[in-house]
Amino acid sequence: MSLQAFALIILAGLIHSGWNIVAKKAGGDARFSLYTSVWNAIIWLPLGWWLGKDVVPGWGWMEWAFVTASALLHVAYFVVLLRGYRVADLTVVYPLARGSGPLMSSLVAVLFLGESISTLGAAGIAGVVIGVFLIAGGPRMIIAIREGKDDEARQRVLSGLYYGLLTGMFIASYTVVDSYAVKVLLMSPILVDYVGNLIRLVILAPLAVRDWPETKRLWRLQWRYAAIVAFFSPIAYVLVLYAVQSAPISHVAPAREVSMLFAALIGGKLLGEGDRGLRIAGAIMIALGVTALGLG
Repeated sequence: MSLQAFALIILAGLIHSGWNIVAKKAGGDARFSLYTSVWNAIIWLPLGWWLGKDVVPGWGWMEWAFVTASALLHVAYFVVLLRGYRVADLTVVYPLARGSGPLMSSLVAVLFLGESISTLGAAGIAGVVIGVFLIAGGPRMIIAIREGKDDEARQRVLSGLYYGLLTGMFIASYTVVDSYAVKVLLMSPILVDYVGNLIRLVILAPLAVRDWPETKRLWRLQWRYAAIVAFFSPIAYVLVLYAVQSAPISHVAPAREVSMLFAALIGGKLLGEGDRGLRIAGAIMIALGVTALGLG
């Protein structure tokens, strides 16, 4: 992995952890993803128009198929993630989602896309996975599930496991789809994200009219959070797609988990979810794993 790609991933990780903390604090449902798409379309319109006015009209069925598939997967990802944040702790959902997704996408890249990975790179993936497990609660998470002394706490952990792993599945899916688009079809990472967001907006629009009074009420409460997520989320993801253009998916996907380091040190304190020492230990493992991936 080049130093440039590595730097892009580190910056993307910092931004990504930040907007996830904002999304958690918003506490929104599927409508929040709609509000985010609206702001995304408005904020990034000048750049999307400038880059796409001569390129998008020339897209064939293959480009549109990949952008549409990406949009559907991103909608599912964000809706499931928001649901997880409403019923479980960020420090369970986020690590499992961020850990399982890259692991699955790396396996797909190695098994089906012909990529190879060194022993050091494989050790890096293992370090990331172990770190994610520790941040999610480690042995305490397993004990809470098995003993079930506190039914409410047990249910929050189980919900976190379910939604975290489900979110990870969608992360792996859109990572492979979008990476193929920018690496093989040579599509612009910015246009993949922006045009994909316009499609997401169309898909989510019916949510607004289903209960219009509730849509307006939630908008008044959440529009600031949605604007922040809409500004920073595309930056983080586009940086990752640019890194994918010059580095293997099997390295870039797990290396994105450096965001867990920032989430552990910042998010846990802001949200007061406890187990700070365990999260720091997990963050160190992730940092070592990311370093191994960068070197391998």
